[in-house]
Amino acid sequence: MSNLRRKNQRGLTLVELIVAFTIMMLLSAMAVPLARHKVKQERERDLRNALREIRAAIDKYKDMADANLLGQIEAGTEGYPKSLDVLVEGVKLGQSADGKKIRFLRRLPKDPMTNSYDWGKRSTQDDPDSNSWGGQNVFDVFTKSMDKAGDGTPYAEW
Repeated sequence: MSNLRRKNQRGLTLVELIVAFTIMMLLSAMAVPLARHKVKQERERDLRNALREIRAAIDKYKDMADANLLGQIEAGTEGYPKSLDVLVEGVKLGQSADGKKIRFLRRLPKDPMTNSYDWGKRSTQDDPDSNSWGGQNVFDVFTKSMDKAGDGTPYAEW
């Protein structure tokens, strides 16, 4: 009677289990690098978008300052914002009687590479290859990440 029960029982043998787990390990080992690559691509896309957004706001500020719409230009800034916070907080329009402010950014984008709001800055007086900011104005921004892109260029040079 007990032999009859064993013949009707279904299940996997130890060999079948080992083969199934081996196949699962191989498939998951192939999926992990693909997932990492996808995450890196998304962070690179987010970095490009954030840099484009900040640089467009800096350019708009400069254009308005050159058109004398922001009032008196502070000495040494050459019409560029003094800091990135100025783009978020806004600037009073020079010809507005009611003190109307114009904002160039809703909020400062987060650096996806360093996961912080601390961007590297360059002023017009700084050396173009310098990683330190002189503090006179904000002419350009870059990420402070030391990582490199797939083509070998450092993210800080984007």
